Amino acid sequence: MNMINRKIYMEKLYAYKDTEFIKVITGIRRCGKSSILKLFMEKILEEDKSSNIIYMNFESFEFDEILNYKDMYNSIKNKIKRHNKNYILLDEVQRVHEWEKCVNSLMVDFDTDIYITGSNAYLLSSELSTYLSGRYIEIKMLPLSFKEFLDFSNFDNNITLDEKFNTYLKYGGMPGIITLKNDNNLYENVIRGIYNTVFMKDVVEKNKLIDASLLEKVLKFLMSNIGSLISSKKIADYLVSQGTKVTHNTILSYLTMLENAYIIYKAPRYDIKGKELLKTLEKYYIIDTGIRNVILGFRDSDYGHIIENIVYFELLRRGYDVTVGKTDSLEVDFIATNSNEKKYYQVTLSILDENVKNRELKPLRIINDNFEKTIITLDKTYNTTFEDGIKIKELKEFLLEE
Repeated sequence: MNMINRKIYMEKLYAYKDTEFIKVITGIRRCGKSSILKLFMEKILEEDKSSNIIYMNFESFEFDEILNYKDMYNSIKNKIKRHNKNYILLDEVQRVHEWEKCVNSLMVDFDTDIYITGSNAYLLSSELSTYLSGRYIEIKMLPLSFKEFLDFSNFDNNITLDEKFNTYLKYGGMPGIITLKNDNNLYENVIRGIYNTVFMKDVVEKNKLIDASLLEKVLKFLMSNIGSLISSKKIADYLVSQGTKVTHNTILSYLTMLENAYIIYKAPRYDIKGKELLKTLEKYYIIDTGIRNVILGFRDSDYGHIIENIVYFELLRRGYDVTVGKTDSLEVDFIATNSNEKKYYQVTLSILDENVKNRELKPLRIINDNFEKTIITLDKTYNTTFEDGIKIKELKEFLLEE
């Protein structure tokens, strides 16, 4: 299978090459972390064949006997070349107990440039922060954007952009699906396999004492309620009403487990007038719409939730922190901020109905600042028009921006 060279992540790796920072690539299993490491390794050797590259994938049986940081240190130490630059690439390193002690020692003892990947946020837990405080750069990897999906997929020439977009809506952007020739059964089998692996390996196995059946009920509730304000109490009350005994504290711990495996992402609420994060109610988004649709079944009535999910992750890809906005009793779907700017977004299926259009415009109109405000819609009649200084943009156009 051809490896996908994802420019955005390769450039980030290259920007930090030969710096003292450990490069930590995180993201859901099967989103392309191993491929980017291998491609990066090839690029290093192209530039300098004398580079000493030590690559270990701890999912491979080859390294099955490396169980702790001492085993890992000794194995790597034996491969170090004292008079060469040593590039150490450690894939799914969280499988090695106390791996961070080894990495810390390698930095101290040798001339090394270290890259690691992991499929669980425990990788960046307090223990890592203690050992490697201020010395690592996290590169957060996500499934394919729509633009990447188009770049790498093998569609026949007669397939229209709309048809390609509908495939992306339905089956998402996990890299494993793009070589499949528009075969619905294959898509579903591959996506279900990814989901089962992630769910079992990165959630159930990692958290020994959990009720897997209950955890899946929680996840399905979140999948069914994308774009809705949610609390742990709301989830617990729903499950109790369905005959499942559970406390909201258990729900809180399960939500954390799902976040740590990068299956769900949380968008907290931000009070625009009060300029503070709110502690109650948040929205959750699913890492990949394909996983959601295969688990729940694809329903046309879900389009609004699905496009909101897609826009949320596109904003994350572009380097924004994303919150849900509250202004008086109204809601703004997303506030996207980084160190340089702030942007407001409403996401809706259509604003061809004048009442819907005014409803979507209203929260943006009452925000009293000069930051960019945009409504994103599936309507094709809009090709970046303006209303009261507010942009109206078609979703595909937004997703294909440079």
